Amino acid sequence: MTGRRRNRHLSDEERRLWAHVVRGVAPMKGRILPAPEEEPAPVPAPASEPPAPPLPPAPSPAGRAAQPPPPPLPPLAPVERRTLRALRRGAKAVDAIIDLHGMRQAEAHAALIRFLHRSQGAGHTLVLVITGKGGAGTCGLFEERGVLRRSVPHWLRLPDLRSLVVGFEEASPQHGGSGALYVRLRRRRGAG
Repeated sequence: MTGRRRNRHLSDEERRLWAHVVRGVAPMKGRILPAPEEEPAPVPAPASEPPAPPLPPAPSPAGRAAQPPPPPLPPLAPVERRTLRALRRGAKAVDAIIDLHGMRQAEAHAALIRFLHRSQGAGHTLVLVITGKGGAGTCGLFEERGVLRRSVPHWLRLPDLRSLVVGFEEASPQHGGSGALYVRLRRRRGAG
């Protein structure tokens, strides 16, 4: 880009802000900072407005350390081999299914959270989450294929769902293969 630089004069507010920013800056070796301009006196507020209350001090790092750390997240465990074999053979069925096909990421994430909470509340221990493989259909120039296929495993590892999810595995071909996941749920606390 060529062209001449346009000289623009800073407003009083911009000068005040710049002076505040460079107050603690040391000049580079061999350079000197320009002398700061005198800050104009602040304009007093009208007498009819009460002064704003002072802001509370920011919490210090020592104050944050006084809080106990959150409990560690339990590690994810794969679905047992025996359960996977029973699912493949048709000897065991999943308790519930959600199909996230055609949903946008935010919509799919919210639907997944609701589904997992509902499923755990209903006492389900194994559910099927269908994400789709992402290869079918046409994608626009800036759209990605398989976004949900990549995102759902990431969401299942997040702290907000770890209290629900024991583990997950790619589904067997008759349940969707790489476009679906078996998700094992924790039993609800207090449930028999």
